[in-house]
Amino acid sequence: MSFSAIRSIAYSSLANTQLQMALTSSNVANADTEGYTRKVATQAAVYTGTVGSGVSVTAITSNVDKYLLQDLVGATSTAGAATTTESYADKLQNLLGATTGGDSGGTSLANSIADLETALSQLSGTPESETLKASSVAALDTLASQLRETSTGIQGLRADADDAIEDAVSTINTALNAIDALNGQIATAQSRGEATADLEDTRNTALQTLSGQIDVKYYVTSDNQMRISTASGTTLLDSRAHELSSSSAAAVTRDTVFSGITVDGKDITPEVGSGQVGALITQRDSVLPAAQAELDELATGLIDTLNSIHNAGTSLPPPSTLTGSTALSAGDAFSGSGSVRLAVTDADGALVSYQDLDLSTFSTVSDLVSALDGIDGLSASLDASGRVVIAADAADTGIAIADIDSAVGDADQGLSDYLGLNDLLGGSDASTIAVRKDLIATPGLLATSQLSAEASPSVGDSVVSIGESGIAQALDAALSAPQSFAAAGTLKASSTSFADYAAKIVSGIAATATNSASASETSQSAQQSLADSLASQSGVNLDEETAKLSELEQQYSMAAQLLETLNSMFDTLLQVVASS
Repeated sequence: MSFSAIRSIAYSSLANTQLQMALTSSNVANADTEGYTRKVATQAAVYTGTVGSGVSVTAITSNVDKYLLQDLVGATSTAGAATTTESYADKLQNLLGATTGGDSGGTSLANSIADLETALSQLSGTPESETLKASSVAALDTLASQLRETSTGIQGLRADADDAIEDAVSTINTALNAIDALNGQIATAQSRGEATADLEDTRNTALQTLSGQIDVKYYVTSDNQMRISTASGTTLLDSRAHELSSSSAAAVTRDTVFSGITVDGKDITPEVGSGQVGALITQRDSVLPAAQAELDELATGLIDTLNSIHNAGTSLPPPSTLTGSTALSAGDAFSGSGSVRLAVTDADGALVSYQDLDLSTFSTVSDLVSALDGIDGLSASLDASGRVVIAADAADTGIAIADIDSAVGDADQGLSDYLGLNDLLGGSDASTIAVRKDLIATPGLLATSQLSAEASPSVGDSVVSIGESGIAQALDAALSAPQSFAAAGTLKASSTSFADYAAKIVSGIAATATNSASASETSQSAQQSLADSLASQSGVNLDEETAKLSELEQQYSMAAQLLETLNSMFDTLLQVVASS
């Protein structure tokens, strides 16, 4: 073998060893870099004719198991969804309070209802007590406020989810554009014969970022270009990135209709089933509205039941004006049967005047209002909002109503209840339920007395008694008695007490939070296990790389010694030739 061939082999060995040493050093330096995979130089023998003349590096690659990576991408989507679900379940549980703990035994709706029951029970024993009336009104106001605040909190969580979707879409678009740019860089590098392994690592990292936000399908073409679509097949990346579009609502209420997530004008919201975005959509559009529906069912039940009872009573002294809560028009049809008594009394409940009306004789609201206005000592009208207003004509007199056997409308309500003349609660759902403002200001207006329905009372007779406890007892009994609840949210139709229904809401959400935490832990563990497996298969082992670096240093030293020996031999040969 000639000196020239030996020199070529030695130099190629030096160059090859030097490149592999740099590659190994880079592996060691990036051992803790997220997404980095071990790079390996592929070398091949170089021949001059049929004679070996050295080695050359033909490629720098990393060995990534594509099936393991695919599993990791799917697990990342699942973990992203589970983590988001757990976060919102925990927030919702905190909104509803705890059933145990604290100085009063708990902070949930069920506990607030129990506190109201206690206050009304005490009031029923001493219905004339102004202090106990104030306590009862305060307990009811606390319950109504808690329902409103919880409802507001739920809509706030929906708004948070909606905003988070918009942020996630921005993250998705950034990742898609990054992968698109990396596709271009990889294509350029390949055309120049340059290594692309580091670019592929960066692309795989961006893919995992993307999959944490939304579940996707992907593949790599024969020319090393990544293509991505939604799980249902809508293209997100081909020769270019197809960006997602989404805008959050300016304000969120229970009736808000949200804009969809679109790609090239197509709404892909129904296609998103996992990842953070999938979980956010589920929370915003399904889970949180279900919780709101359950609260609304509880609130409307309280409003209807307590108002019905409170409208059957009156305060003492009776109020000088009654204003309905039901909006009507004069020409509206009126359907009623039975009779109702309206009485004017003095401040002590003594009868000034009265009249019993036969409700079956009225065919329109106008007929009813005219009859009410014709009662001695009373004036009645429809205000600008369509509410019936009944006022006592004389100072120091008030109005009391007794539904003797009246049944009005499809629900067979008493007249006062139908018109809402003496409601305890206003509003129509959990977001609007509220104790009547004048009751909060003057708890003495709480109806704990009743107008007597005895036949043919005389002027001056006591027809409203301060010691009557029937209304307070009825309010207390209504809270603990079984009530009919329609199916709402995740709860089936049932017959149970208000406190038990509230407890079902709280316990159901608590169970969901517990299950979500377990699912999140499981999914994160699975994702980490796959990430560890990928790292073990394609990551950097410091012990192996250190040993390899030591071996390469020895190879470099041997090649250097060979060159040194070769150079010495060549110098000696030149000297011999020169001296001959």
